Amino acid sequence: MAGSAQMRIAVAILSLLVVALMLTEFFVTFLLPRRVKRDPRIARRFFTWFWTPWRAIAARLSPVAGDTMLGIYGPLGLVLILVALSVGLIIGYSGLHWAADTHLGGAHAASFLQDLYFSAGSFFSVSVTVSPKGVGKLIQVVEAASGFGVLAISIGYLPALFQAFSEREKAVSQLDARAGSPPTAGGLLVRSGERAGWGELDAYLQEWEGWAAELMETHLSYPAIGYFRSQHVNQNWLAALTAVVDSCAFAIAFAPEGEVLAAELTFAIGRHALADLAYAYRAPVKASHADRLPDGDLDELCSRLEGSGLALADGDEARSRLRELRASYERYTIAIAAQLALPLAGWLPSEDVIENWRRASAKRRRPTLP
Repeated sequence: MAGSAQMRIAVAILSLLVVALMLTEFFVTFLLPRRVKRDPRIARRFFTWFWTPWRAIAARLSPVAGDTMLGIYGPLGLVLILVALSVGLIIGYSGLHWAADTHLGGAHAASFLQDLYFSAGSFFSVSVTVSPKGVGKLIQVVEAASGFGVLAISIGYLPALFQAFSEREKAVSQLDARAGSPPTAGGLLVRSGERAGWGELDAYLQEWEGWAAELMETHLSYPAIGYFRSQHVNQNWLAALTAVVDSCAFAIAFAPEGEVLAAELTFAIGRHALADLAYAYRAPVKASHADRLPDGDLDELCSRLEGSGLALADGDEARSRLRELRASYERYTIAIAAQLALPLAGWLPSEDVIENWRRASAKRRRPTLP
């Protein structure tokens, strides 16, 4: 009997720890605004453990099928995390029922499976035909309140998540007409030069300062949103952010002094976002990486900008300044791209790229066969 009592005390302590851990994890995951270095352990490890094999399988599929599979991971991961936390709570409360020997309305002690069934019914507010005794009534009430809270908070969490996703994708789609799909700094710079020059480009980059800050905050608060894919295979949030930061870096290095003050501010918040998100997504940052803008491509970009409204600074000083700026952020964006399997374009648009809005327009004009 003494050994049985000790066992029940041990199970009660363990069950309390499980319940406390699950509730804390749920609170941090769904309610607490996160710092860069404070993340829920279970949710983070869940995404990390399952993402690697999921990404490997998707890499073996066709580009469209692979992107579809990768896009499923974010929403599915949220559901599975919620299921895992709920199961943990049910098991924890069932352990408390067993340890308290509540009998569940009968003369004899209930088995753990009976406690588990009763705990699941209480958590999901399902009507059960038995009633616990003694402290079991309190456990039942607390568990029912926990189940209600989990459901209510989860329902409230999803609209905020999808609102953040919608705002992110709206800006990504708007970049299509200016920077192409996939977006590139070269496309944005050339088209801005043809329109009005540095002033117009600087005003446009200023609009992205707020977007970059909002993207950083939403992706730190809702890390799962980073796994949500864009509607088009050739678009994604990281490519859009990188194209904007690339454009800011080029403007800072090559524009006349005082012409691109807004670009400097957007560059600062964009680099900040890339550095913080690389840490948040545990992206391995390498000291050396592939050069996204070799000298030949930089020469080609400058050649395309000749005769446009963007008067470029001459000499090696501008090129050196651009290399310095690129070194401060490119390792982060490359690391995030590899970690989240997000395609990342270079600086120059491909010759055969057709923007999504042009492609959609061409499909509408295609004649219908009788």
